[in-house]
Amino acid sequence: MFYAILAYHVEATVKSWTPDEDAALMKDLLEVNQKLTREGTLGPAARLGATAGAITLRGQGDGMVIDGPFTETKEQLLGFYIVDCVSQDEAIATARDLKRVNPTAVYEIRPIMVYRPGAAFSGSEDR
Repeated sequence: MFYAILAYHVEATVKSWTPDEDAALMKDLLEVNQKLTREGTLGPAARLGATAGAITLRGQGDGMVIDGPFTETKEQLLGFYIVDCVSQDEAIATARDLKRVNPTAVYEIRPIMVYRPGAAFSGSEDR
C-alpha cells in the first residue's frame, strides 16, 4: 500500500532558519531519504514552495483561481513523501523517523492510490 506522508510546519518558523540551520535539517532528512531508498520504499518526495505563491482552483466548470492556500490550521503543507509500506504501522514508523530529525513538524499520513494514465491502479490493498 502506498501512503502519503505530508509534512506540515509553521512557515514563518521555517523562513526564520538561517541557511546553515536549513542545510543541517535537510542533511538529516536526506539520511532518512537514503535509508528509505536503500529499503526500496521511497517514492516521490518534494519540498513545496512558499504558500504565498500558492493558488486554489475551486468551483464548477473551469473553476475559479483564488490566491493562496486556505487552511484551518497554523501549519502549512511544505512537502510530502510517497512511501510504499505494507501497513499503516510501517508508514507511521517511517513518519516517526522523519519526526525524529524534524521534531517541530507535523506529519499527516494518508493511504493513496497511484494512477498512471493507461496503467492499472497500483498501491492497492491487494498488493
